[in-house]
Amino acid sequence: MVDDSESAPTAFGHRHVPALPPRLAEPTPVVLAGTVLWCAGAVVFAVMAPGGIQFWTSAVGCGLGVVGYGVFRWQRSASRRGARGAWKGLSGLDG
Repeated sequence: MVDDSESAPTAFGHRHVPALPPRLAEPTPVVLAGTVLWCAGAVVFAVMAPGGIQFWTSAVGCGLGVVGYGVFRWQRSASRRGARGAWKGLSGLDG
């Protein structure tokens, strides 16, 4: 008996890979969680080792997370508007 849960290989020998469910393809929770963890690390190291390399690494990680998330939201907004230079496929990931 053939198991129909997996698709058969194509002519080129590759199987079809189904798309991720939208909740797993949504990058916002991961980006925000990472940024919050960097910021928490900066706070912890500001108390434990102020001015040390751990503090500055965490502070820069927090700052880059905030800037990166801002760029991500800006690109998503441009994609929703249909701007020519925007990344394609972001408008379906509305959070």
